Amino acid sequence: MRFKKPKFWDNQKKSFWSILLFPFSIIYLLILWTSRIPSIFKKHQKVCPIICVGNIYLGGTGKTPLAAEIFKFLKSSGKKPAFIKKHYDYLSDEITMLRHIGDTFDSKNRLLAINQSISNGNDVVILDDGFQDFSVKPNFSILCFNSNQLVGNGLIIPSGPLREPLSAILRANCIVINGNKTEQTQAFEEKINKNFKDKKIYFFYSKYKIKNIEKFKNKEIIAFAGIGNPINFFNLLRENKLNLKKSFSFPDHYSYSQRDFDKIIGDDSSKIVTTYKDYLRMNDKQKENCDYVEVELEIENIDKLKELIKENL
Repeated sequence: MRFKKPKFWDNQKKSFWSILLFPFSIIYLLILWTSRIPSIFKKHQKVCPIICVGNIYLGGTGKTPLAAEIFKFLKSSGKKPAFIKKHYDYLSDEITMLRHIGDTFDSKNRLLAINQSISNGNDVVILDDGFQDFSVKPNFSILCFNSNQLVGNGLIIPSGPLREPLSAILRANCIVINGNKTEQTQAFEEKINKNFKDKKIYFFYSKYKIKNIEKFKNKEIIAFAGIGNPINFFNLLRENKLNLKKSFSFPDHYSYSQRDFDKIIGDDSSKIVTTYKDYLRMNDKQKENCDYVEVELEIENIDKLKELIKENL
């Protein structure tokens, strides 16, 4: 979904707009639950092991990098994994990213894409997104959050950033929080454990490491990003002590025009950088004027996560 997240979504105090839009959130939930009824009572055929990497916070939680790490782990374990994406034209950047890693199947129907992967000889699939798709029943589900936003104001779209109520966590096997452990994340863990005592939910933390950081050291940088939470990308640059001079935020999955680039570049001689996901959406001329940050995901206690995945497959 191409959107620029409203600021009030992540304001923990309920704002005028979140209250005003609340009736529409109720309507959204009714439509969501009604649409699921046929799938909820459907008998699911287990065609192959399925791992779902999803979220309940709309965008910017690090699903795709985590899915990529799980893919690498499965492949090193002797499996033949495949990525599954629901096809939307605006997701071409994410689909291209996954295809650079390994077998990727996308379709308007995830079950059809899964069957295509089986015909290809793949023996386990990773849903990059799909936690809200009740037509597919995963063996193992991971919910992704970012430590900076977590659940925002805790309200449902459009009053807030949540695709589902917090109770949806009951369908997950574990939670991966991208970012630092803080008092806020600790309080979040305690809230989940207190509210859902009958469900054992494991928590993991992940962090991005910049692989090509030497290219950007000792240089003035202008950064731009059209992702779910651009501020997280800019913070990553600052945390790595890079000299971020200016930053420009765009809606998620944004298609850049030359006018946008003229605004970003101006008459400045600083190094222009963006995310790899943004870089994939640019044309050749635009790519000549900027570089992208290569990152890898480091997961704390990854051996335990691997163990849980193995147990559930």
